[in-house]
Amino acid sequence: MFVNAAIAATAQREFRAGAAAQRLSLGFLHEYVLGNYRDLYAATLALDVNDLNAAMVVTNLLRTAREASDEQRAVEGRLIAARLRSLPPHRVYGVLRELRRLGINNRRTRVIVRDWVAARPDPAFDAIKYRRSLSVAARHAHLPLPGEVGTVLFDWRRPKRYETPILEAWRRAHYEQQALYELPYTVAEGLAAQHGIDRARFLSGIAPKLTDGERLRLQGSAARHRVEAVAMDLAAAPLTRLAIYALSLPRPERARRRDELTGALQAAARRAARRQAGTWGRVVAVLDDSYSAAGSGVKRRRPLAVALATYYLLEALAADFTGLWLHHRGDPLLVHPIGATGLGVRIVDALALRPDRLVIVSDGWDNDPPWQAAEVLRVWRTRLDPHQATSVVHLNPVYDADTFDVRRLAASVATVGVRDAEDAAALVELARFATGSAGFDELRRHLADRVERFLNTEEAVS
Repeated sequence: MFVNAAIAATAQREFRAGAAAQRLSLGFLHEYVLGNYRDLYAATLALDVNDLNAAMVVTNLLRTAREASDEQRAVEGRLIAARLRSLPPHRVYGVLRELRRLGINNRRTRVIVRDWVAARPDPAFDAIKYRRSLSVAARHAHLPLPGEVGTVLFDWRRPKRYETPILEAWRRAHYEQQALYELPYTVAEGLAAQHGIDRARFLSGIAPKLTDGERLRLQGSAARHRVEAVAMDLAAAPLTRLAIYALSLPRPERARRRDELTGALQAAARRAARRQAGTWGRVVAVLDDSYSAAGSGVKRRRPLAVALATYYLLEALAADFTGLWLHHRGDPLLVHPIGATGLGVRIVDALALRPDRLVIVSDGWDNDPPWQAAEVLRVWRTRLDPHQATSVVHLNPVYDADTFDVRRLAASVATVGVRDAEDAAALVELARFATGSAGFDELRRHLADRVERFLNTEEAVS
């Protein structure tokens, strides 16, 4: 239950729940699992939980360190250090700001912060891109800062010139427009606004400095301003982000760029499938494109994008694949959210094909008619397939604040939370714990094995 929430929940507004309800529900669930199953709570850092929840777990473990035994603190310290190395820098700096707000400043916390900051590959880069966050961390944890980094954080106007190139470029960019094109995009963007630089001109100049993620996010803006320098190889983008980008385009443009977008999605799916490509046998997917798949204003079309990305991933994993949308027929690239969520009939259609695996991607709000899917799956499992020749897994990209879990279709069907389609293959491994068919001791052994593998991998890299 907690892992499902920690994978799918982002404490943001969803189609059927506001942000406040999401935050309250997720916060309570964290406190409950931390208080009752501390070992398992810490072990989730070794799983594919999303960055928000990993940051919450780290903060809560450090906040309640007094409640842990010496042995628990030793394991937690290694898990925290390893997970911080794998989190995006902005998320770690968010944890450090929260620790300061909570007044957590013991020796153990200062050592963890010091080691993470010391391991950053370019402190000067952090000093300008995460300027406020790094200064907060330095003050709170009493960090020694190398060279000119401390000066640029706390008294940047004093030097007439910096020896570190990126720091000197940042200083000059306050007075010279040309200097800002030597800076990271997120830093340069604010300075460009201060200088009143035209958007098209700015994008053309900053294009060589863009990361792949920034380049993908700016495709729409670049097209509106007719800036060709921001173009990128879409096939190099992560699968789910690429699906989000494809669905953000008008349907006529998707149709016009069908070959380009489909080829990119298939290439990203093959990259995500890796060695498992073609090994899953006959697979049928039921994919939810009902109106609720439109998501919310802050997660626009996210559930639909996960379904689309999963379509292409399963196509790569399967030897024989069939994808069934609730409403859409034809090219999956042209799918759009519409209508009610009638899962029952499409599940019947899928089971009629006698697949080795049935994968359902939906928010679980079966309402046309209500609970028909649960009855279909019950009859299938108890009467028509008691020996479970067909494995059924429900992937749900939406956290349900009222139940502290992702919404389930049927008690007999494993339901797991999913945020990025790339994780779907690994999540199937956890599915056996979702139905209660595996015992609590087996869950503990599984998590202990994941923790050991995670720590060995991260510590070997560091």
